[in-house]
Amino acid sequence: MSGPLVIVGDSLLDVDVEGTADRLAPDAPVPVVEGRAEHRRPGGAGLAALLAARDGTRVVLITALGDDPSGRCLEGLLSPYVEIVRLPLRGTTVRKTRVRARGQTLVRIDTGDGRAMGRPGQVASASAFARAADALAAASAVLVADYGRGVADLLREPLRGLDVPLVWDPHPRGSLPVPGCALVTPSETEARGMCEEPYVSPERTARRLVRDLDAEAVAITLGERGAMLARRGGRFGPVPVPHVASATDACGAGDRFAAAAALALADGASTEDAVARAVGEATRFVEEGGAAALRLHHPDRHCPAGESPAPFVPGASGFEVAAAVRAAGGRLIATGGCFDLLHAGHVSLLRRARALGDALVVCVNSDDSIRRLKGPGRPLVSERDRVEVLRALGCVDAVTVFGEDTPSQVIERLCPDVWVKGGDYDERSMPEAEAVRRAGGEVVILPTVPGYSTTGLIAAARAAS
Repeated sequence: MSGPLVIVGDSLLDVDVEGTADRLAPDAPVPVVEGRAEHRRPGGAGLAALLAARDGTRVVLITALGDDPSGRCLEGLLSPYVEIVRLPLRGTTVRKTRVRARGQTLVRIDTGDGRAMGRPGQVASASAFARAADALAAASAVLVADYGRGVADLLREPLRGLDVPLVWDPHPRGSLPVPGCALVTPSETEARGMCEEPYVSPERTARRLVRDLDAEAVAITLGERGAMLARRGGRFGPVPVPHVASATDACGAGDRFAAAAALALADGASTEDAVARAVGEATRFVEEGGAAALRLHHPDRHCPAGESPAPFVPGASGFEVAAAVRAAGGRLIATGGCFDLLHAGHVSLLRRARALGDALVVCVNSDDSIRRLKGPGRPLVSERDRVEVLRALGCVDAVTVFGEDTPSQVIERLCPDVWVKGGDYDERSMPEAEAVRRAGGEVVILPTVPGYSTTGLIAAARAAS
């Protein structure tokens, strides 16, 4: 896929209060939950975007966020992983709080009344809508995660007639999908509500929805039974789970399914293969504990009190961060380069790298090292300033400078689980690849954002001067 996966929809803040419940309240026959931990994570379209980004995909999220504590926390949780096109929100950010004891949800409390607002022609939101249109034009695929809060309605016209796969994950409070979707992914309950005729079976409902929605395909998700897929032309059939998953919390499985299907279609997979891949990914997601098992180790400073603190002290060295990650049993990601004239391509790569694990250490060439590699005219930005700019990025947990021609020595000290490089490299031509293997890690090549290179920017600037 050359462009990003663009996700359009309503983002929520999900909060899990985890504790134990060993007694009843003296004043009512209800359990007393003694809270021990509170975990915040994105929900709705934000969760779908986060899950796609954790696959190493470049993700642009078009959503509405409020300027309130929950909205600022949500933006902070998402920004290290995805690029956000922020539409205005009328009201307060929706927050869903689950009180849980020993893995079971006892009650859910919903607050917030926010809905997306604005129109493309309005001055206050014109810039955001222009950015949204640009993102949709550059997409490899688009996923609409509609939670009935207005984002999909505002962008309904730009979503019509896209020449890339459009996957629509509907919601009972949302609007019907636009005609021509490559795939619509309702749950069985949602499918019952969308179909005008009496419910008989998933097969019949899926085939009817293909006709009623003018969609290329409809996949009704059936939980542990997999999915029922119907395609234009009358073709249909079940897509079973690869194996039965033992789990108690399937929260987020629908978002995982829809995101996996959209990614597969963006990569050129057939609809049947995309749905089979989505069933497999959703099954694994549930087996690993679902959304409740997600732990974001880099919460933003805007998250309200009560959020688990980040395990890394600001300004900690790469080796201190590596030790902390290993002590916690986490997954350390590292990458390296000159990062002279930091640009959007670098930021996208770093965000996607950070999404692969629990911490990202960036290894930066020293000034002397760059002069040996690039010539006496480089770097344009000093080592000190390059480090300062990288440290300011929310997706970067630490920066380490190396003076050798390759980062092999620093890799052997860091021992990252994953070493990330951009798509203009391959493992055979990467001198540090052997050091990564000796340290017990793996090399992951992420695709670069087309049109960005430091050399190209320097040449363009010189030509214009």
